[in-house]
Amino acid sequence: MATKKYTVTLPEELAEEIRREVGPGAFSAYVTQAIESRRERDRLGELVEWMQEEGGPLTDEELAAADAELREAGQRFARPAAGDDLLKAG
Repeated sequence: MATKKYTVTLPEELAEEIRREVGPGAFSAYVTQAIESRRERDRLGELVEWMQEEGGPLTDEELAAADAELREAGQRFARPAAGDDLLKAG
């Protein structure tokens, strides 16, 4: 991807805090990642709005089912998979 230098204004305390955490050479990459993440969230928000316009808002039951599925997936990925201990021991 081509790059171009831009000048942006940031709160000094925030910029210095990030620079201390990531180091001066990684500051631009950090800011780029932050902007990309924000752009992804914005696009997801646009998709949700469009889907709600097309199909109507989700019911409380649908939201509860989605939350339960998300929690289950999070628990499944938080646990080590069967056989992971064998890989570490070998």
